[in-house]
Amino acid sequence: MHIHILGICGTFMGGIAAIAKSLGHKVTGSDQNVYPPMSTQLEDLGIELTQGYEVTQLEPAPDMVVIGNAMSRGNPCVEYVLDKGLPYTSGPEWLKHNLLQNSWVLAIAGTHGKTTTASMLAWILEYAGLKPGFLIGGIVQNFGVSAKVGETPFFVIEADEYDTAFFDKRSKFVHYLPRTLILNNLEFDHADIFEDLNAIKKQFHHLIRTVPQSGKVIWPKDDQALSDVITQGLWSESETLGIDWNYELIKADGSEFKVFLNNEKQGTVNWQAMGEHNVKNAIMAIAAARHVGIAVEHSIAALGEFISPKRRMELKADINNIKVYDDFAHHPTAIQTTLAGLRAKVGSDKIIAILEPRSNTMKMGVHQHTLLASLSDADEVLLFEPENLSWSLSEQAATAGMQCFTSTQVIIDTVLDNIAANQHILIMSNGSFNGLHQQLVDALANKYSGE
Repeated sequence: MHIHILGICGTFMGGIAAIAKSLGHKVTGSDQNVYPPMSTQLEDLGIELTQGYEVTQLEPAPDMVVIGNAMSRGNPCVEYVLDKGLPYTSGPEWLKHNLLQNSWVLAIAGTHGKTTTASMLAWILEYAGLKPGFLIGGIVQNFGVSAKVGETPFFVIEADEYDTAFFDKRSKFVHYLPRTLILNNLEFDHADIFEDLNAIKKQFHHLIRTVPQSGKVIWPKDDQALSDVITQGLWSESETLGIDWNYELIKADGSEFKVFLNNEKQGTVNWQAMGEHNVKNAIMAIAAARHVGIAVEHSIAALGEFISPKRRMELKADINNIKVYDDFAHHPTAIQTTLAGLRAKVGSDKIIAILEPRSNTMKMGVHQHTLLASLSDADEVLLFEPENLSWSLSEQAATAGMQCFTSTQVIIDTVLDNIAANQHILIMSNGSFNGLHQQLVDALANKYSGE
């Protein structure tokens, strides 16, 4: 079958493309911006890519057009598909019918930590010899890819609440048929499609309705929004962080901790990750793995070899004892927990936080009154104000006594003027940040090249 994917270079749709290719289909696709690394990954798989949405790419007609949720009415290819009556579907719906229907799906949903927790869980299953498939919103460094078809029925998926497509406004995750479901946390996000937190709770309730009676829902007892969702109905087995599962930090930065099940110690995790939020993610992954029969001690051993996914507190460089980290921050809670984890790890060393408020919710100003407070663990904050922000970051920064810039080069120059050994630079953005990460690393390397 020939499948053509519109919006192929997003992480999710790129993963769909890789999976479809592995299942033996001919796969082509297009995007407005065809660029590495996704374009390179897809071309390496033998997938033909088209820049832009000229309708000639749909001639001759493919057997199925898979339409990404970034596509909207008015797009030339979308209009052509509708006018010509070509068969079309969404990425989540295609995945459901072509792979998930006959799989044991382990889904990870929540506002924060989905990518990291899904990566942990996929690695635990791999370590245990279960050879799982997965589709995750980031490059899983233990595998080097974001998606693959497994050799067993087990499939791990990052379950996003964003809407499915222009013709299906349900959350993507209602298509995934989970048998094991992790709910990490729940806060208001995606203000571009949800009116309020209650609207998101409704989608999470719909997700829980899809879990079979013999399935399992794993969630933290101290999350009020998730508690509200659970009280709307739960028809499956459940386990709870804070009741069934607990942990005890041995090191404040979360790099070593004890695992408890029913108040009995199961072992100690000693790993590369940091932050108490990742400890909680790990407990959830251990619980989910246990549901498919993996002993807790094996999960603990697997986490000892776990490498965090790219752009999740990823150490980009260590130059002259100056460490540069990249983190996919998109929400004040994620920013605060990430900085808290780094602070616990580095003690009194200086932390320089560089932030670009890039998510749709941030651009709309939903978090403008809590954003800067989430940076309190940093010693110095450098803010970047993009052109399309609907509120004034510079005014908020002035009130908080923080520096705000409209040029990434000026940010780099500011860092270089004041940097010293034993300092930590944390760059936070859910986008490319105009290439700031590598430019800063290159500038630091040049500054210290003679030492």
